[in-house]
Amino acid sequence: MPSPSLDRTVAPHSPPEGARKPDTPVWVALGATEHQVRYVQVDRWRTRLLEAGQGETLVLMPGTGGHLEAYAHNVAAFAEHFRVIAYDYPGHGYTTHATDDLELDTYVEHLAGLLDALGVRQAHLNGESLGGWVAVKFAAAHPERVGKLVLNTPGGTMARPEVMETIRGLSQAAADDPSDQRIRARLEWLMADPATVTDELVAIRRTIYARPGFAESMRHILCLQDPDVRRRNMITEANLAALSGPALVVWTSDDPSGPAGAGLDMAEKITGGRFELITGAGHWPQWEQSDTFNRIVLRFLTES
Repeated sequence: MPSPSLDRTVAPHSPPEGARKPDTPVWVALGATEHQVRYVQVDRWRTRLLEAGQGETLVLMPGTGGHLEAYAHNVAAFAEHFRVIAYDYPGHGYTTHATDDLELDTYVEHLAGLLDALGVRQAHLNGESLGGWVAVKFAAAHPERVGKLVLNTPGGTMARPEVMETIRGLSQAAADDPSDQRIRARLEWLMADPATVTDELVAIRRTIYARPGFAESMRHILCLQDPDVRRRNMITEANLAALSGPALVVWTSDDPSGPAGAGLDMAEKITGGRFELITGAGHWPQWEQSDTFNRIVLRFLTES
């Protein structure tokens, strides 16, 4: 396709007719793929991770308040080509709760420590939302440790007050009162089609959010929705210029965090950056349009 820097009209990837919706249960999707879920101590963080496949390492990184199950419909496809590692950040999922605010340096240091603990010298990074934000900051700080980048509806380039307020309100409400209704409201905000929020996904997140101490951890996670904190952690043009490897920016037709033009602008500022638009998805294209997402990402990661 034409470089987005030359042609801002980008052909979107539409799901084929009859494309599979994410109604396959998470652990059914993972069941036929040999994998393990375990914990690794990284500094003070007892870190939950899922590992599958062999070969070059590909790290899957979810968004704010998320957990490794966000990539359940991608692991099997990616594990045919890579050693896949999906993990819960500090303060997130089943990793140790946060007791102080989590800014980008903590996530970057934790990822470096996790790779060290797993004996990984270099990895491809596939980050969604906060994951994309962390991936850029990590790659700028440790270019020798990163192969290719997939930035999936990445955060860190915008500070839209209405979006930050919504994320903070829905997330903290779900952590303070992890009822089906509040958990579902948080998850449905992420999606183009609310029907893709399955009862199982609600149950997975409700169980995590109901853990004693998680509500306080969420307050520390959400510091990045504070305008002053966010401003000092934002992705800079210098960060993007420092990226040494190929990068693919994936945006969607219905992303609630911002327009597709933001992703296109980001791709244009990265040397060798590419842009792909997926239709029929919100903030989680890897979940809502997993077949299309897997195809696009694998094509990018496996090409010479």
